[in-house]
Amino acid sequence: MAKLKASIGLINPKSPTNVGGVLRAAGCYDAKQVFFTGNRYANAKKFHTDTKNVVERIPLIETASLESVKPEGATVVVIELIEGATPLPEFKHPENAFYIFGPEDGSIPKDLLQWCDEVVYIPTIGCMNLAATCNVVLYDRLAKLGGVESSDTTIINSRDTNNKMRWHKASD
Repeated sequence: MAKLKASIGLINPKSPTNVGGVLRAAGCYDAKQVFFTGNRYANAKKFHTDTKNVVERIPLIETASLESVKPEGATVVVIELIEGATPLPEFKHPENAFYIFGPEDGSIPKDLLQWCDEVVYIPTIGCMNLAATCNVVLYDRLAKLGGVESSDTTIINSRDTNNKMRWHKASD
C-alpha cells in the first residue's frame, strides 16, 4: 500500500482554540501539514491551544490561496454541510488527500468548489466546531485506510505520561 498523505486547509479559522485543536488532531492522525487563510488566526495566535506542541513537527502555514498550496497529486476534499455532498460514512478516502474545512461562521467560497474533487459532510444533529470536525474526518480516514496499529503498544505510545492504567476483565 502507498504511504498515506493527508494535508489540511482551513479557510479563515475563527479562533486560535480551534486551530490548536486542529493541530492536535493533525498530530494524532498523521496529517503532514496545515494551511490557513484569512487574518483572524494570525491576529490571535498567541492564545493558541496546541498543548502537544505539534506545530514543532507539523508545519502551520499561512497562505493567501489554498489552491496555490494544494499538495502535488492530492485529491481536494471539502468538508462542509452542502446539499448533494457525500455522507462521511459512505466516503472512500483517497490515499493522498487535501482536506479543506470552512469557517465556523460561514461557508466555503463558491469559487473553491470549482477546483475541489469531492464534497463530504458529517451527518450530525446540528453542526460541529472546526476542531471536532477535523478530528472526526481524520479518525474516519485512519479507521478506513489503516495506518495505526490497534494494540497495547499503540496505547502505551499515545497516552499521557501520567496514565499507566491496565485493564483486565474480571472472570464471570
